[in-house]
Amino acid sequence: MKRFICCLVLILASHATAAEPWKPAEGPLATHWAKDVSPDKALPEYPRPQMVRERWANLNGLWQCAIRPKSDGRPKEFDGRILVPYPVESSLSGVMKRVEADQRLWYRRTFTLDEAWTGKRLLLHFGAVDWESTVWVNGKEVGRHQGGYDPFTFDVTDALTPELEQELVVAVWDPTDAGPQPRGKQVNKPGGIFYTPTTGIWQTVWLEPVPKAYIKSIKIVPDVDQQLVKVDVEVAGATNQHEAAVTLVAPRHRNEAAVGSDEIIDGEPTAVTHHKLGQPFVVPVRDQRLWSPEDPYLYGLRVHLFDGVGDPNLDEVIGYVGMRKVSLARDEQGVTRIFLNGKPQFMFGPLDQGFWPDGLYTAPTDEALRYDIEITKQMGFNTCRKHVKVEPARWYYWCDKLGLLVWQDMPSGDASVAPGQGEIIRTDESAAIYERELKAMLDALHNSPAIVMWVVFNEGWGQFDTPRITEWTKAYDPTRLVNCASGWNDFPTGDVIDMHSYPGPGSPQPDSKRAAVLGEYGGLGLPLEGHTWLGKNNWGYRSFTDREGLASAYFEIASALRPLVADPGLSAAVYTQTTDVETEVNGLLTYDRAVVKIDPKKLAEAHGKLYLPPPIYSVLVATSEKDPQEWKFTLESPDERWMAPDFDDSAWQRGPGGFGTKETPGTVVRTEWSTPDIWIRRVVELTKLAGEFNDPHLTMHHDEDAEIFINGELAAKVTGYTTRYVATPISAAARAALRPGRNVIAVHCKQTGGGQYIDLGLVDSKEQGQ
Repeated sequence: MKRFICCLVLILASHATAAEPWKPAEGPLATHWAKDVSPDKALPEYPRPQMVRERWANLNGLWQCAIRPKSDGRPKEFDGRILVPYPVESSLSGVMKRVEADQRLWYRRTFTLDEAWTGKRLLLHFGAVDWESTVWVNGKEVGRHQGGYDPFTFDVTDALTPELEQELVVAVWDPTDAGPQPRGKQVNKPGGIFYTPTTGIWQTVWLEPVPKAYIKSIKIVPDVDQQLVKVDVEVAGATNQHEAAVTLVAPRHRNEAAVGSDEIIDGEPTAVTHHKLGQPFVVPVRDQRLWSPEDPYLYGLRVHLFDGVGDPNLDEVIGYVGMRKVSLARDEQGVTRIFLNGKPQFMFGPLDQGFWPDGLYTAPTDEALRYDIEITKQMGFNTCRKHVKVEPARWYYWCDKLGLLVWQDMPSGDASVAPGQGEIIRTDESAAIYERELKAMLDALHNSPAIVMWVVFNEGWGQFDTPRITEWTKAYDPTRLVNCASGWNDFPTGDVIDMHSYPGPGSPQPDSKRAAVLGEYGGLGLPLEGHTWLGKNNWGYRSFTDREGLASAYFEIASALRPLVADPGLSAAVYTQTTDVETEVNGLLTYDRAVVKIDPKKLAEAHGKLYLPPPIYSVLVATSEKDPQEWKFTLESPDERWMAPDFDDSAWQRGPGGFGTKETPGTVVRTEWSTPDIWIRRVVELTKLAGEFNDPHLTMHHDEDAEIFINGELAAKVTGYTTRYVATPISAAARAALRPGRNVIAVHCKQTGGGQYIDLGLVDSKEQGQ
């Protein structure tokens, strides 16, 4: 087998050459990978790992550029240089200028063909251009495209000239949030949870010589139940004489996954299917090894094209296959859950915005792109929700290779509606744009085994015709789950019921047809000096001043997830978020990726418990969430022995929990409390000795700071607030103080602003099999 070669068989040229001095613009922040970017090293990797050809030419590098009024034609003179494929607004582009909705961005470069490509068709590929692009080669228009996230290709052969030098010009218009098109979090006035826009070319541009009949696309459909993979092969310029052969390749060493992009597959063919075009190629997968986050095993895939009458190898592409199945099913307790490869799989990961301080939508290097996935895995996550953005193909390749499940959002656009307010009504033009770009996303990403869920809408952003769009998506791709709306405005359609809860956590109730998922929670913010986009006015859902406080709060809310897995049956959770982004400092990493705010080993240890079978819970002391439980309480500062088991509380008032104000989110207020402090006591009866409990802990809803004592021993001390009942561990001293018969729980809660509430109970958990 030939070695894979990135063949730069073109002599590439432009009026702005790599020999001329170049440097990035001075931006507010940069990653350490920015130093590795230069005109001759601008994302040089092969950009399409699922369909690799041996010969190609990368057009990334320095181009000429100009920003002109939208109504103007091609500029007579260009203003300067831009480093493609970094967005013009980014520092790595070398330009860092905004392009307004009434302006157009122009690009120009030249290239020279190599004689070895004589007689071939020449394809010009764009990974992504935001948003509307028109392309000319040697002054001849070769194509137009609308869509900011999907790859597109023009055959430029007929526009080539006998001249030595060929000219390539691209014009781009992008209205950002002045138009209805999908744009994700790009806005013209960034702030809060919305960020700097990307205009123009932001993924690799490249050339590829192909024969007159060539493999245009392959669609891979693994079937784990039948132990086979179906491959649809689309051929451009095909006749009834053309045939193809599809070969599945297993790595030589079964503990190593096959590689389908950077190297030719080095392994043993396990099966070959060869026939004429027009029907899927069905390849058996004997002794199949399944793809999973724990074992991201990839088979190699080789597709040959023959003409059937003489040429045995017209065209060849190489890819890979991950054999995996994602589905819904009921577990042994009858709860609808997400299953992977026939087993319940709790999916847990961060919300990933995919922004970079130096490249915006474009990672500075492939190593940087890979790092985000590697650190996510190191922190003990098995999933990532790619939030209202589509990444370059190599990002999904690294998820496939390293084993990270992906929930893929459709980028949002148009207008939005508030929680509980249903949907917007789009114009016919807006709806057509959305549906065309949704289909393009599904087509472009279909072959990635890592993607297990499509998220059609997020939080009412551009949400319309939800049942129809959801059901169309399920029908178009029945191999994955579909989330009709992450957060806010749910409709009874799709595979999951998704809620957002900040800081949370929380869980909706699963039903017979849909699993319960927590699409967003957390948002704990910590700005770290020297690593922020802005020097001040940074933003978080809930802010901290040091890493210790952040870690303590993170582990507190993370521990509250496990009880939700058992009851009501949570199947997945998404923490906000992977990194800080511009003014938003909710990341587990700083925006420049220089600091991981919480020890990855400690994160992985805590997260590992979430993947165990859900524990069995028994209520020791009920909360007042469902039924009122009587407490004694006082609003006046009591004696310093107020928490002691033998303290005389006969003068205190009596009332049912919970205590608070009714406007406080997520509460069940049965006794009004509106003063700054409250002290509550309750006598409970237990039947076990302290050593007979498995894992006793509090179930508590607090707003705000509280200290809890059990039989006079400090059981827990919490700060801030929750928006639902969460699990809180108790101290070893409090656990040892538990005894059969009479026990006293005493609580002091302090409120400083906004809503207020306190209620709690005590539960014991037991791992299955104990």
